[in-house]
Amino acid sequence: MIKRFLAVFEPFILMLLGTVVLASLLPARGGWATAVSYAADVAIVLLFFLHGAKLSREAILAGLRNWRLHLAVLAVTFVAFPALGLGVAALPFVTGPLAAGLLFLTLLPSTVQSSIAFTAIARGNVAAAVCSASFSNLLGIIVTPALVALLMPNAGGGGVSVEGVEAIVLQLLVPFVAGHLLRPWIGAWVSRRKAVLGVVDRGSILLVVYSAFGAAVVEGLWQRLSIGDLVLIGMLCCAMLALVLGLTVAVARVMKLPREDAIVLLFCGSKKSLAAGVPMAGVLFPAAQVGVILLPLMLFHQIQLIACAVIARRYAAADAKQEPLS
Repeated sequence: MIKRFLAVFEPFILMLLGTVVLASLLPARGGWATAVSYAADVAIVLLFFLHGAKLSREAILAGLRNWRLHLAVLAVTFVAFPALGLGVAALPFVTGPLAAGLLFLTLLPSTVQSSIAFTAIARGNVAAAVCSASFSNLLGIIVTPALVALLMPNAGGGGVSVEGVEAIVLQLLVPFVAGHLLRPWIGAWVSRRKAVLGVVDRGSILLVVYSAFGAAVVEGLWQRLSIGDLVLIGMLCCAMLALVLGLTVAVARVMKLPREDAIVLLFCGSKKSLAAGVPMAGVLFPAAQVGVILLPLMLFHQIQLIACAVIARRYAAADAKQEPLS
């Protein structure tokens, strides 16, 4: 049991925690902070370029066939989750940057890799999971910034502004579209080099986290946050995940989805992407606020991995015994 629990803490999670510790002890200052910030911007551009080249048009067209399932996933991701986030952010004991961070995490798209992996483990519809997760991330490039502008107008850089729109277009949308348009020439190369994409994916997150937390530490992050705040964030993240998991199960039953599609809705609908959230936060919010805004997302990311790993194994065992989902 202990080994299984520790196995969820993959090396990247440990690297992420190590980056937070490094940024807390040795935050980037002065010219070094500027250099790290520029490096993070370049990594984000490269990340979205490679993801654009990776997404095939065949996957987009194939996904249109199971539109009821995909609409349900998108509704949970971009409607139900944000509504829950608004409710949590309105609680009297949740204020300031913590409220902004909890709300921001609910506006993000679903994960790709873990959603597909857990769907496969639970013996769900893997092809549909690929399409749903891809659609969620594709739409998230536009929908998440729009929701931030609509629901978080006072959260630093969250309001609608020319600079904000330019940053979103130049750092996220243009590289993604460029990569997708160049897919006929570079798509096969990118697909064969998953390790390269993985390095860019994780490296960009670590760079942004180091830059963001470093800036937040310089601004007095750990003087403003206490252990009690971290415990509160963790409890709220657990509660939100439990509510959304229950909602996806209920929606699947109401829609009378087959078992394989119900699993897709469960795992794709309940996830929030750290890979998309970190670079988006770096674009949408001032550097001094990004660190504290990302804290809930980082905690939620680990909690969702642990919970979904347990659920996926349980569903796989139930399928082996031909038992109904619960």
